[in-house]
Amino acid sequence: MADERFDGMFLSITQQSQGIEPLLDNLFSFLRRKTDFFVGASPEVIEETVMAVIRKQGAIAAKEKADKEKKAAKEKEDKVKKQVAAEKKKREEEAAKAKAAEQAKAKVVEDDVLELSEDGSFDTAAATAAAASTASGFSYAKAAAAVKDLPSPPVTTTSAPAATKVSTEAVDEVEDQSEPMDISNAKGIDFPETEEERERKLREEEEDKTPAPIGNGGRTDKYVWIQQLSDLTVNIPVPEGTKTKMLDVKLTNNRLSVAIKGGAKIVDGEFYNRIIVDDSFWTLEDGEVVLNLQKDNKMEWWKCVVKGDPEINTQKVQPENSKLSDLDGDTRQTVEKMMYDQRQKAAGLPTSEEQNKQNMLKKFMDAHPEMDFSKAKFN
Repeated sequence: MADERFDGMFLSITQQSQGIEPLLDNLFSFLRRKTDFFVGASPEVIEETVMAVIRKQGAIAAKEKADKEKKAAKEKEDKVKKQVAAEKKKREEEAAKAKAAEQAKAKVVEDDVLELSEDGSFDTAAATAAAASTASGFSYAKAAAAVKDLPSPPVTTTSAPAATKVSTEAVDEVEDQSEPMDISNAKGIDFPETEEERERKLREEEEDKTPAPIGNGGRTDKYVWIQQLSDLTVNIPVPEGTKTKMLDVKLTNNRLSVAIKGGAKIVDGEFYNRIIVDDSFWTLEDGEVVLNLQKDNKMEWWKCVVKGDPEINTQKVQPENSKLSDLDGDTRQTVEKMMYDQRQKAAGLPTSEEQNKQNMLKKFMDAHPEMDFSKAKFN
């Protein structure tokens, strides 16, 4: 458990220092003035002592962050599973009610069967009496035995028109030749959703609640990146004291590799999409390798820099309005359409494509007033 004995004192010092850097400066000033911290050991030992503490606390912070993210992911997954299970239970209950209603309906039809009298007419009186007898404990077995003793009703035959005569052999032949209909590619038919589809939709709804990515990019354990529609910038921290000549940076149109010469690779993988190598470059600034990459497709938002790394929700990117004037006509029109659709979707309103479909449907309905669309379903 973390030692919280000095939190009150450190909080007061932090507030008076008005910042992390002044706080650290005051701490090391105290060690310099009141202890032999800086004179009792070599600079290497002092630096290693400080870095050991930083690495220790950094590891604890990283673990706490990972545990928090893992807990949030599990809670999110449990929530989705509960919603899916609730929907499944609801469907099962509705199916059971529908089945019970069908059975009750079939029972009513069975009880309402009328019997034939001796002259071949329907004996409604006998049916009424049978119903009353049933209510008073009437035996169906006795009734069946009595029916066997009744004479068969006269059967009159009339010759049907030749056009209506269909032999049973012909019917059997048609049934044998019939094949199941393939409606897998049918359009305009509403099929029930599978559990996987419902779970996927619920996950997408949960993702829609996440905040917009900062700088339209993201952060991994190795780098931070931001992007615009035409390019992106990647900042990769390297060990302190690293010089440009110590770096081994390789850029191709579809792959990135950053490493310290003679050491392990810091970043190595395939780009999310192709870049223009001749227009891309890298520099070393303030202990970070800064990559400036020009996208080959300047009409696409990247979900990540390197395939396999955490992805962002590109539906929530926020293009800079001030940059629209720099785009050509077609590109600017496309970007403005994307921004409009994004605002419409966030407000729960139809996108431009959905509006076009609605307008086309309205024109069709106006052109065919004789048709009833009140119960029609469109998808």
